[in-house]
Amino acid sequence: MNEHTILYRQIHPSFVQDGYPTSQAFRPTPKDQCQLSVYDGDMITAEAAWDHYTRELQLSSWGVMGISVGECQTESIAVRPDPGYFAEHALVDFSGLTEKECRSKSKTLQSKARARGWLFRSA
Repeated sequence: MNEHTILYRQIHPSFVQDGYPTSQAFRPTPKDQCQLSVYDGDMITAEAAWDHYTRELQLSSWGVMGISVGECQTESIAVRPDPGYFAEHALVDFSGLTEKECRSKSKTLQSKARARGWLFRSA
């Protein structure tokens, strides 16, 4: 991964309003140990990530949006590979941030992803 790597985020249907994800889709919960699960775009395409998520993991996704490693770094949010779950898995680490900081930074990431647009949606 480098600063230009796109991190694919699966967007659960409950986090979509008016065709776009809410900032909640880019904010981990305490049960997630302050880490947001993403796919490493250097290792997989958006479509293949969606296929893996919905077919192999049997989870729900409205579609795939992306944020870059550099966008996370600009917000002082670390990104690291986490291949223990599956080879292309990575984590966006919000640990050490207050709830207010998490909300603010997730809104920024949402804005960046929204500007990039949907990278994959099922037909």
